Amino acid sequence: MSDEEFERHVEAGDFLEWAWVHEHRYGTLRQEVERVVGEGSSVILEIDVQGGINVRKAIPDAVLVFIEPPSMEELERRLRGRGTEDEASIETRLANARGEMAYADSYDVRIVNDDLERACLELQNVIDTYENNNGGLS
Repeated sequence: MSDEEFERHVEAGDFLEWAWVHEHRYGTLRQEVERVVGEGSSVILEIDVQGGINVRKAIPDAVLVFIEPPSMEELERRLRGRGTEDEASIETRLANARGEMAYADSYDVRIVNDDLERACLELQNVIDTYENNNGGLS
């Protein structure tokens, strides 16, 4: 959406969460989440720590899963290996990641992404557990 439309949604309080991340604005419209939940489905949001904090405030029983790199060194290796970002962007992302790691303990579940297949299975188990035991995953 355009910057003007995004700003209108912010001013109207339409976002469940929104944040500036890596010099861009991202957000989740509350109406879309409510629509999907109203249809009886769970909602999984791929959001940063700012968004997670805001979702927790808006939906206290939401299940927050923090997916973390095995180490900051590995995260840097992965970012550089992509070859998609300049040095300034990499440094910004690493600095942001350091700050985000400070919030990991406030999440319900932490998954270390050291092995993609295992991490995916662990995430699937978390989803299955919460859906089966709590009637839905927010």
